[in-house]
Amino acid sequence: MTTVARSAPDRLLAVLAAFDHGHPALSLTDISRRAGLSLTTAHRLAGALTEWGALERDAEGLYHVGLRLWELAALAPRGLALRQIALPYLEDLYEATHENVQLAVRDSTEVVYIEWLSGRSAVGVHIRVGARWPLHATGVGLALLAHEPAAFQQDYCAGPLAAFTPYTVTDPARLRRSLAEVRRTGVAVSSRQVTDDALSVAAAVRGATGQVAAAVSVVVPQTDAQVPALIPAVRLAARGISRALGWHPERTVGDG
Repeated sequence: MTTVARSAPDRLLAVLAAFDHGHPALSLTDISRRAGLSLTTAHRLAGALTEWGALERDAEGLYHVGLRLWELAALAPRGLALRQIALPYLEDLYEATHENVQLAVRDSTEVVYIEWLSGRSAVGVHIRVGARWPLHATGVGLALLAHEPAAFQQDYCAGPLAAFTPYTVTDPARLRRSLAEVRRTGVAVSSRQVTDDALSVAAAVRGATGQVAAAVSVVVPQTDAQVPALIPAVRLAARGISRALGWHPERTVGDG
């Protein structure tokens, strides 16, 4: 069996990919193991990344993601720039509900959360900025998936669809019906899909061209959720962010 040599960029990216929310601080040995690199190569690449500012090394010799990457991330139009535009509307939604408020974008078959507001009394959620979840398992994910091209939806529904609770929708036909309902009503309601004690109400956010750019949601305890009361507030937040992004519904022909 022939082993394909990894290119220099691939090895460099492998070092960065070794870090995640479960592994925010790594020793050189950890980086070597998680990146699949020799200790010598890991040392050389980690040194170059540290010198550039992509990594930082603390007094104990552990490596962390550096601020230089944060500076670059701030330039991403679907990251901090979108968050800055959306934040006033997210804050209004939080003040109206005093529950978890989230903003997310799609990255391939997952949602990535770029903002999260929460209060002390809000229901606990497995969400933080930068967290990823499959599209079908979250309210924001359903709101995003429902407006993707039919071919993308078909491929996604074909699975596999991961289950996180006994209530997670993993049946392709049922998921397709859920997406049709999202398109019909303009909101996605996701109950007990990730945890069995939470319910999410989400709506899509559109950009200047009318294309769906993100989704906003509020997450409440499933036992006392008042969905009809939450829908107008979530819709209002989504519409406000959309208009701030330059969307004019009277000019939009369709989803695209």
